[in-house]
Amino acid sequence: MTNPLLTAWDTPFGLPPFDAIEDDHFAPAVEKALADARAAINAIATSDEEPSFANTIEAMALAEGDLDRVLGAFYGVAGADSTPAREALQRDFAPLLSAFGSEVSSNKDLFARIESLWQARDTLDLTDEQAMVLKLTHRSFVRQGAELEGYASDRLRDVTARLSVLGTQFSQNLLADERSWFMPLSEDDLAALPDFVADAARAAGEAGDHGGPVVTLSRSLIVPFLQFSPNRALRERAYNAWTSRGMNGGDTDNRDLAAETLALRAERANLLGYDSFADFKLETEMAKTPQAVRDLLMQVWEPARTSAEADQTKLQAMMHNDGATGPLEPWDWRYYSEKRRQAEHDLDESVIKPYLQLDRMIDAAFDCANRLFGLEFSPIDAPTYHADVRLWEVTRDGQHVAVFMGDYFARASKRSGAWCMAMRSQQRLAGDIRPIVVNVCNFAKPAAGKPALLSYDDARTLFHEFGHALHQMLSDVTYASVSGTSVARDFVELPSQLFEHWLEVPEVLTKYATHADTGDAMPAEMLDRLLAASTYDMGFQTVEYVASALVDLEFHATDDAPRDPMQRQAEILEEIGMPHAIGMRHATPHFAHVFSGDGYSSGYYSYMWSEVMDADAFDAFTEAGDAFDPALAKRLEDTVLSSGGSVEPDVLYTAFRGRMPGVDALLRGRGLAA
Repeated sequence: MTNPLLTAWDTPFGLPPFDAIEDDHFAPAVEKALADARAAINAIATSDEEPSFANTIEAMALAEGDLDRVLGAFYGVAGADSTPAREALQRDFAPLLSAFGSEVSSNKDLFARIESLWQARDTLDLTDEQAMVLKLTHRSFVRQGAELEGYASDRLRDVTARLSVLGTQFSQNLLADERSWFMPLSEDDLAALPDFVADAARAAGEAGDHGGPVVTLSRSLIVPFLQFSPNRALRERAYNAWTSRGMNGGDTDNRDLAAETLALRAERANLLGYDSFADFKLETEMAKTPQAVRDLLMQVWEPARTSAEADQTKLQAMMHNDGATGPLEPWDWRYYSEKRRQAEHDLDESVIKPYLQLDRMIDAAFDCANRLFGLEFSPIDAPTYHADVRLWEVTRDGQHVAVFMGDYFARASKRSGAWCMAMRSQQRLAGDIRPIVVNVCNFAKPAAGKPALLSYDDARTLFHEFGHALHQMLSDVTYASVSGTSVARDFVELPSQLFEHWLEVPEVLTKYATHADTGDAMPAEMLDRLLAASTYDMGFQTVEYVASALVDLEFHATDDAPRDPMQRQAEILEEIGMPHAIGMRHATPHFAHVFSGDGYSSGYYSYMWSEVMDADAFDAFTEAGDAFDPALAKRLEDTVLSSGGSVEPDVLYTAFRGRMPGVDALLRGRGLAA
């Protein structure tokens, strides 16, 4: 039988033929694509031709084209619609791909060609983008151990392979814990909840065939349950289940995996000559050093903790007035914070949510992209990997720009969180290749016949991920290795966090925040109260985030990895004075950003680093007096969004803003300025 992954994709816009792909197709396709890539790399390495940028760097960029295509389809499906078969494939592919990567980076003949080009770089007449690609390629090989010999080289290969296996297992354990737990609710329990939470619980019960309404560990359900359920015992049970993911004992416990991961990362850094894994990881980021990260986080931590502690006192008093005794606990915070928000800002989320319909918020994001960058979005009909996925063609001035895929609803087969990925990245080396960009979210799916409603935080998440998508769509480079979001980790969140600001532009919500039942626009006074409360509870939100970022940093900023990460986590939280009633946003056993792969390891701080820039960048539009100022939008696209990683990030930001920012705009934006 013909394997559709290995044939030309005669589909709209070259989309993967999901209606023809079966799980059994992936393994032989990866095997064939790996063999072809290996042969292509070996041909480059053993070529008799004098090394040139074209026959070495560009040839390498083209060598893995089929492999990238197959893996783009596979990992797009595996993360968002997992099955036991796909999870087994992930476990099989992790060591294979790691071994191939190590084989390439340790190929002495190949590195000799790259090294000769690097030494002769000033004589090669390269474009600025080519010079950056050469720099990044050479640096990547060195950081993967190309200069190591003997035992050090062999050991690094083993460490890298084991880390890839650990990351895959960590992610799958977390998904298993998330989809296995549920808490049944009685009709009395439902009666105490707003309709949208009760409806979500009923829908979750139906989707999981639980025989009645349930709370699951989907963030879009458990968080509003913690906000609105007056039953303290149920809140405690739900909160403990949410925070115990990955630490329930048995085969899905992630604590030993985290300890081994930290030890291997420290060994990896040592083999490469670095004092710590954080020193190794941050060398290529804007921050450069662990101390620079620590300084930023502590500048924010102190005012955030002060604000949170003041809020904690008020919430605890409210709880005591309700007759409860003892200290405010983490499962109490959201409930009493919601009651306080209603009292102080006259904002009831159950009243606000009908104005924040998913479809209208998608339209709002599209409209902002149109007004800023001239993009237009038209629905298209083509096979997808799940019935919930929606497709749009993105055009500008009638010319095709990208395909955008939106996968918005939570389900048991989808890992938690929200993310953006490119199934195909923009490039020009292999032709005018336009991107296929996917946004994945975990919003509560409504009952049949009802519209999907979002919280304001959900709407912000939608805008955030769409900001990443714009970074991919508007990419305008020659080489895929520097395309779109292929930038420093502490720069990648700038476009996403910056785009969140357009949700706060009053004219956007005035137009798109319309009631699901009546179609009426959100009343002006409600809109004013919503925007005025945008920094409400920001002490809590900042503390739970910064605590996680500091734990991540301290885990990796030592050459002696903690043998017991949970004990070290507790020590770090005590050292910084973590408020009792607030938990880390991501405790170690479910800290997927850090332990499901190397992406955000030593890098969870990057959201805050980028926020320093996004707050300052949006100030430029505020100063211009127009959130859609065309000249500023054009400059933003030309500098930040279209350049990908082809230019150093500080150069790009300075080109847009004229200078680098300080932390003041961030503190003002979070309502934490003195």
